Amino acid sequence: MDAIPSFKLILGSASFSRRKILEEMGYEFTISTADIDEKSIREEKPEDLVMTLAEAKADTILQKLPISDYTKDAEPTLLITADQVVVYEGAIREKPASKEEAWEFIKGYSGGHAATVGSVLVTNLKTGFRKGEWDRVEIYFHEIPDEVIEKLIEEGIVLRVAGGLIIEHPLLLPYIKEVVGTTDSVMGLPKALTKKLIEEAL
Repeated sequence: MDAIPSFKLILGSASFSRRKILEEMGYEFTISTADIDEKSIREEKPEDLVMTLAEAKADTILQKLPISDYTKDAEPTLLITADQVVVYEGAIREKPASKEEAWEFIKGYSGGHAATVGSVLVTNLKTGFRKGEWDRVEIYFHEIPDEVIEKLIEEGIVLRVAGGLIIEHPLLLPYIKEVVGTTDSVMGLPKALTKKLIEEAL
């Protein structure tokens, strides 16, 4: 395989799990976040929504960055933005608005099934090239006891993620029956897709 030309990387996300996945992939990167009102962007289909949000994040970050520096730079700089929603019984779920909603979300998964739809968008700041794709993972659950749901909500981290869903959480792991797709995709950044888009953007 040809060596990938050297490049710089910016992760356009404050997400701890996305940061962790990129580090696991061996990349060094800086972080720049987009402060957008995600609720003001609506699409009917989850696939369209996550792509539109990833693009909106990229556009917002690009407005903050000194783009002329990147076009002059010898090495290309790539910006990765991503978004994710949970789809449950056909409805799109974003971050829970309250503890009550988080409870309702997680209780719904108990003994049931949900899917995550996530997008990855790579923008080459030197050339302006941009490419994105989405990835879907199906997740099947055993019954989740109420006390487990209570502990998850008390801890608070589920309030900060799409659909209140963290399948890699030690409390929830025993109740995951089957994952059709990859865990890194559920965590917000599918490794294989990210690598492919980085190579295409270069």
